[in-house]
Amino acid sequence: MTDLKKIRSALEIEKKRLLEELAQLNEAGLPSEERREGSPFGKREEEATESLELEKRLAMEKRIKEQLTANDDTTRKIDTGKYGICESCGKTIESARLDILPTARRCMNCKNLQAKNAKSR
Repeated sequence: MTDLKKIRSALEIEKKRLLEELAQLNEAGLPSEERREGSPFGKREEEATESLELEKRLAMEKRIKEQLTANDDTTRKIDTGKYGICESCGKTIESARLDILPTARRCMNCKNLQAKNAKSR
């Protein structure tokens, strides 16, 4: 059987880590007053680099926010007694799967079916 206290503790630790990572990412994303000197492309090169960095930062920020949402959803399921129940079929998610991925929302059968359907589109 799954130890819910242990999972909740791991979720709290992970949430703290994700929030710190998000804060660092936002802090690092502040515009810099540095300008590269001597580049033959000047301002265009700087703008392209800044644009690429912004895209990467936004993608990382999105991933972190998705992980935080999954973390919060899992904590809510623990609180309501719905943790470990597949959102697709309503059956119990395998404990081995939950040990590896505590935020799993689907059992392996439904997850595999979802992956097959995604590939066929």
